[in-house]
Amino acid sequence: MVYISVLTRAVFFYILISIVYRLMGKREIGELSIMDLIVSFILSELAAMAIDNYESNILISVIPILAVSLIEIITSRLILKNTKIRDIFEGNPSVIINRGKINFKEMIKQRYNIGDLLTELRSKGIKSIEEVSYAVLETNGNLSVFTKKGTNFGSFPLPIILDGKIQKETLQEIDKTTAWIDDFLKNEKITKDEVFYAFYHDEKLFVIKNNDIK
Repeated sequence: MVYISVLTRAVFFYILISIVYRLMGKREIGELSIMDLIVSFILSELAAMAIDNYESNILISVIPILAVSLIEIITSRLILKNTKIRDIFEGNPSVIINRGKINFKEMIKQRYNIGDLLTELRSKGIKSIEEVSYAVLETNGNLSVFTKKGTNFGSFPLPIILDGKIQKETLQEIDKTTAWIDDFLKNEKITKDEVFYAFYHDEKLFVIKNNDIK
């Protein structure tokens, strides 16, 4: 009887966790953020405890699983809409190599050593740091690399505005001013508060408005 109870719970929670992950819209493991991993660990622990405690009421285990899932769904929506909340929960991408130069200050801040950098570059078929124009450490821990070969400034998207907030560091990189942005938005009849995301690509500014993501 005990074996049947444990087996039944294992099947039940397998189905429940599968449905929960479907609702949360989870991505591949390599694309998970820190928050995604934390939620994954919590859900797996809750499910394991529920299967072990086969004599307890199953609802006692289901309720915390559903609560954690609901918190994750709500948090994901807030992160999508608000960059301040996104920065708190997920952080920001870090530029490790900028125009061919290693940003050691950022590497120390992210506890990312030269060995980690070289390993990631080799995994992408890059033999030397000299081949790299830009390298960005993403919030999920992956390293995005842009080589010097065939790469010129502006050949990949750079964030200019996030939720109405101008990214001044990016403006400095592309030698532009806030007046340049204001003129562009004025011509397009768009206010900064309406901008969800604006990025610079191929020497052009592209804008995604808040209404475009609803």
